[in-house]
Amino acid sequence: MAREYIARDPRTGRALRKSSSKEDSDIRALLPISGTWEVIPRSDILKLASGELEMLDLPRTSGGGFARRKDGIRALNRVFESEIEIAHSILLDCLDDDSESIRATALESMPSFSLRKHEGLIRCLSDRLTDDSDEVREEAMNSLIKMAPVFPSGCEEVLRRELRHKVEKHRKSAFAALKSTSQRWAETGCLHIDELIREEDVDLRRRASSILRVLATKGGAEGWDLIGWCLEDEDAEVRRRASKTLNSLAGAEPRIAAILVEVAMSDDDAAVKKSAIAALKKLNMESPRVSRMVIDGARDRDYELRKACIGLLSIILSGTELRETAKELLRQETRIDLRKRLESLSTDLEMEGTEEQKNSFLAPLEHVPDEEENAPDLKMVGGIMKGEHHKDKLSRPESEGGT
Repeated sequence: MAREYIARDPRTGRALRKSSSKEDSDIRALLPISGTWEVIPRSDILKLASGELEMLDLPRTSGGGFARRKDGIRALNRVFESEIEIAHSILLDCLDDDSESIRATALESMPSFSLRKHEGLIRCLSDRLTDDSDEVREEAMNSLIKMAPVFPSGCEEVLRRELRHKVEKHRKSAFAALKSTSQRWAETGCLHIDELIREEDVDLRRRASSILRVLATKGGAEGWDLIGWCLEDEDAEVRRRASKTLNSLAGAEPRIAAILVEVAMSDDDAAVKKSAIAALKKLNMESPRVSRMVIDGARDRDYELRKACIGLLSIILSGTELRETAKELLRQETRIDLRKRLESLSTDLEMEGTEEQKNSFLAPLEHVPDEEENAPDLKMVGGIMKGEHHKDKLSRPESEGGT
């Protein structure tokens, strides 16, 4: 039986933990495209894949038609358990075949077969990524994207090389593989990004910072450090991409987000500040740190940041403190719309507002019944006018009425 693969940290040798405790039992993403290989009888797969059988006539009950060697290679993951070793040997031979199309087909079969026996396959994948054939190299890139999340430590060196490849196609597919790997194995993602953001090549730093959104809530302290370093990068685009993690981080880790938002608020780039503002609005306004950030932001030179922070003043302050702060800010504010807002915050409407505004603070008066409600009904009784209150009249039984 094939030995189970265990993902390990190359620096410590300890087993890596998945970002999610849920087991991934669905392997459909690793399978070749649906086709004839799915209906080949299992007893004929090895003969067809090895070339011993040139073509197989499929029964009509399976849809009919013919299956050829490529179909047999794609079907290698379906062989009986007792035939795994032979199938593994055939797949290795196909990966080194003289025919470009056979090598490419073997790469299609590799991801799904690797779940049954992976020994030697990653080395062959590495070789095929440097193949002379464009078709083979492209299929190898697709296989890397599928296999890197399944074998993070096994594909580590291959991925490290491909991430720094000079050819755009290779680099793009490698970063797609890194992103999907980071979603499942946050530790591996942090390891690669930690190396990439130290590179002089700004393209590597930009691409790496884009993946930080995946690690913002999964990467723990190591992931937060990476975001902080990228927010201090000399390249504005790197900082912009890193700042996009702040919104989700504010919901998951507000205390950490508050520290990083403070860094982003002092940035000169408008896009970074915009992301910081969006995250700031999600933070706990009762926190002294956040309150100080809002007051400081209300004094900032950037109009959008001032506007957002002035809008939050009534949340963190009240009463005399709010009015005094608004008056202080009003002395240096030049924008008309912000001055109007500050003027309204600095005015005590209960004392200085219009008559209507003052009245709105008064408690409503208690209801006083009209005099007519309590006025007695007068009628002649024995030549004398006598009064009877409405309520007495209504409550008196009819049997007691006078004559």
